[in-house]
Amino acid sequence: MRIRGAVLERIGAPAPYAESRPIVVDELDLGEPMPGELLVRIEAAGLCHSDLSVVDGNRVRPVPMLLGHEAAGRVEAVGAGDSDIEVGRRVVMTFLPRCGECSGCATEGRTPCLAGSLANNAGEMLSGGRRLLRDGAEVYHHLGVSGFATHAVVDRHSVVPVDDDVPADVAAVLGCAVLTGGGALINSAEPRPADRIMVVGLGGVGMAAVLVAAALREGTGREVIAVDTVPEKLKIAMELGATSAYMPSDVADQGIQAEVVVEAAGNVRAFETAVAATAPGGTTVTVGLPAPDARASISPLALVAQGRTIIGSYLGSAVPSRDIPEFVRLWRAGKLPVERLISSRIRLEDINEGMDHLAAGHALRQVIVFD
Repeated sequence: MRIRGAVLERIGAPAPYAESRPIVVDELDLGEPMPGELLVRIEAAGLCHSDLSVVDGNRVRPVPMLLGHEAAGRVEAVGAGDSDIEVGRRVVMTFLPRCGECSGCATEGRTPCLAGSLANNAGEMLSGGRRLLRDGAEVYHHLGVSGFATHAVVDRHSVVPVDDDVPADVAAVLGCAVLTGGGALINSAEPRPADRIMVVGLGGVGMAAVLVAAALREGTGREVIAVDTVPEKLKIAMELGATSAYMPSDVADQGIQAEVVVEAAGNVRAFETAVAATAPGGTTVTVGLPAPDARASISPLALVAQGRTIIGSYLGSAVPSRDIPEFVRLWRAGKLPVERLISSRIRLEDINEGMDHLAAGHALRQVIVFD
């Protein structure tokens, strides 16, 4: 079938992207879903730093690539064979399919699926190959989703069904921002009731971590501390449930610490700030994705002498089929106002400008809304 999608033509184009325009909205041919796959009409797709990291070259991927990994939509067709998801069902897409059979999947989310990671790195589907063509030439998939398009073919392992009462834009944000930021707290940090929680870096993922921390705070009285270099984001974090908010320099100067610190900025200085702000016996959880050659300076002695732990968390160390329903439950209960993470709704044609806003740190979650 013919679709329209946002294709990244070249990596590392100079900013502003509104001028260099590395992403082109074009028509493509999308193949039929194979057994175990679904054809989904995309309703909403969020712009994330993981998309930007491909555009700016921090994450080298094959091109041309149809971007987008945080999306939600409705199933329009299923591949041959039995399927537990019916046509018409709304689904949340997740960017790391889990085969359920490899040693990575056996860790209950602690480490990524080996087969899913290989497919993502190759720009292919979990079952192999690609389903996208443009003028007869293959186009690579982005993280098994390629959600910046009117339609996508995805593996069944890449989606989680949700009920119709979950709006499409909320469902999309659940699949990456909330799953990554909230999952880092629930699955990796596992805070105790008295633990203070600090979030360093208040983009979409970091702000989602603040939301989840605020939801977990109920009945505990624990502190939720937000840290960022942008004053406006500190203000928003307070509105979303943080009990205090600081610039990184204030954290260092005042010796502010927490038992659980989530780093969600994806740069070395933020990581070092997070490690330094972790209290004795505490845990630093890093979810940001810095450049592959980035290196940080920390004190091994402090880790040993103070019994501190550093944990890496990819996709919130989540099992999406387990964790997304829990976040939906919190959303339904009014404890997780995911809508407040959405800073704007844009058109597919505004994708390059959207990347500029993301790079400048002006946006939490811009969501492309499809008619």
